[in-house]
Amino acid sequence: MTTTLSPPDVRPAPAAAPSRPRYRADIEGLRAVAVLLVVLAHVGVPGVAGGFVGVDVFFVISGFLITSLLRAELLNTGRLDLPRFYARRAVRLLPLATLVIAATLAGAWWLAPPPRFGGYAADAVGAATYTMNLRLADAGTDYFAGELPSPFQHFWSLAVEEQFYLVWPVLIAVLAIGARRWRWLPGTVLTLGVLASLGWSVYELDRAAPWAYFGSLSRAWELGVGALLALAVTGAGRRRPMLGWFGVAAVVAAALIYKESTPFPGTAALLPVAGAAAVIASGGNRLLETWPMRWVGRMSYGWYLWHWPLLFLAPAGLWARAGVAAGALGLAALSHHLLENPVRHHRFWQPYPRRGLGFGFALSVVAAGLAALGMIFPPLVPTGDAVPDARKLMARAVDPAAQLKHMIAEAQTATKVPENLTPAFETAAGERSAPQEEGCHVGLTGPFRPETDCEYANVDADRTVVLFGDSHALQWFPAFEDLARKRDWRLIVYTRSACSPAGLELQERRAQRRYTECDTWRRQILRKIGKLKADLVVVSSSVNYRALLTGDPPDPEAVWRSGWARTLATLQRSSGAVAVLGDTPFLAGDPADCLATRPAAIGTCAPPADMVVLEPGWRAIQRATANAAKVPTIDPLPWLCAERCPLVVGNRLVYRDSNHLTAAYARLVAPLLDHKLPWEGPHQ
Repeated sequence: MTTTLSPPDVRPAPAAAPSRPRYRADIEGLRAVAVLLVVLAHVGVPGVAGGFVGVDVFFVISGFLITSLLRAELLNTGRLDLPRFYARRAVRLLPLATLVIAATLAGAWWLAPPPRFGGYAADAVGAATYTMNLRLADAGTDYFAGELPSPFQHFWSLAVEEQFYLVWPVLIAVLAIGARRWRWLPGTVLTLGVLASLGWSVYELDRAAPWAYFGSLSRAWELGVGALLALAVTGAGRRRPMLGWFGVAAVVAAALIYKESTPFPGTAALLPVAGAAAVIASGGNRLLETWPMRWVGRMSYGWYLWHWPLLFLAPAGLWARAGVAAGALGLAALSHHLLENPVRHHRFWQPYPRRGLGFGFALSVVAAGLAALGMIFPPLVPTGDAVPDARKLMARAVDPAAQLKHMIAEAQTATKVPENLTPAFETAAGERSAPQEEGCHVGLTGPFRPETDCEYANVDADRTVVLFGDSHALQWFPAFEDLARKRDWRLIVYTRSACSPAGLELQERRAQRRYTECDTWRRQILRKIGKLKADLVVVSSSVNYRALLTGDPPDPEAVWRSGWARTLATLQRSSGAVAVLGDTPFLAGDPADCLATRPAAIGTCAPPADMVVLEPGWRAIQRATANAAKVPTIDPLPWLCAERCPLVVGNRLVYRDSNHLTAAYARLVAPLLDHKLPWEGPHQ
């Protein structure tokens, strides 16, 4: 009998997995409540607009479970195995996240308007690197805006959690060392951190609402509440049924009471967070422990990931969207059993955390790489032949106004996107002018702290023209820069988003509060203009402020009229001449979407003028108020519309979004604007 000796196994012995805290069926059921509320809100079920609070419930649960896991490991082993912790998170979360990112990119490639794909691919990079919340906060995204969001937008909450997971275990390890001498240290530090984060959330909500909603610092307290519970709840504990029912009621009440307009998070987040904390502290709840609730809770991660991209593409209608959401739950179940569980429990990585870390890193690289390829090679919009350059045609024309009128008439029956479209779709969407880059244009939340003197063209010139207003004034900056340079004038720009130069008291739409920053800015700018003694001040504004007037005034027209009268009177006292530049159209959607989906019939994208020229009554009041003050008014609508308002004129893309002109088009009509302005004073 021959015996074959096998070489000894010289691999290091795998580390033993630390014991885990006891399974809580009620917490799994609480996950079901959280995801159901989020999905119902996104489907658009009436009465559940506040379902976004489900994300806050997830934050509390995550803080509790992660801290319980770390605490149990410390108590059982006396140390934290951080590589194992991070490997567990990577293997648990990244396989499905990578699949959803890849599938969503593929769907967007085939189904989304091509001009949007580059932005979606950039969002996919944010999703793959768990920085989506920072991307959205920096962009000032309104989560509840009517405009189309990103199919990757829901990754923001996962980014907040992953950023927490990155920092929290290290902090726990440090606090554990201090707790050997000062047992009170972890709880004290954590309590102070929760209070500081909550305070910051309240502060940010008034100062910078997007950062309050998406920012990790303003959301950390919600995870911290769960972490405090993990330090306080030990063992099986005593069940407190009434506390659990109170918690469920508080979470559901928040979903039913809150609306898209509710200032959030701030103190409003206390109700769902307290409700989730009460459920966890109760030790159990019979409803949440039922099999259906536990099953939905197990599917919650996959359902959350799949539902939003599918709803993004879903047709309108409550029942259709509900069916799509149900299909997303089916996908979640399939991916749970075919991907999540097999990968998570596979013995390849379990004994060796480094394999899990490497696997997770590879998945992130794959997802980010696919997104980067999409950014580099986006789908192209079919185009026709190049057409004569519109600006050259205008320059050669004996009557530029008649030439533009002819081009607008032709544009209403145009067929193909010109090969030499200027600017290109992807360029137009990201246009930013010098005043924006230098702080001379102020966003909704930013203070007026310009990096320069806000002077352009010939900054040493003796004569000065000031452009003053909101973002609808800023859209004319390229034209005024050309005209000021041509006339050898100095141009100064003062503009602020959603802040009319007229003396109006306004609401800030996103934060749902008085827009006091607008009042302060307007006063500052009127004082600055008063000191300048400018030769010409051109003031321009959107007319779309009716819904933002404070106090629901009984006569909005009178408020609009008096606001303009006050501002014009103030400007006339300090300036050589004043002119009012009227407003431009408001389209129903993004122009690039229509043009890209109808590349062979772009004339059909031109909406009727009476549908997009909003507030004709307010336009007339603005004109009459200016005329009464002997202030000339310029109406730009003949440069944009005939019976319809085309989106492409010649080779020029007219709008960069639903209500702002492209720089190229503003420059195209600059010669026409030039002849309308009182450059030589009020008596010209």
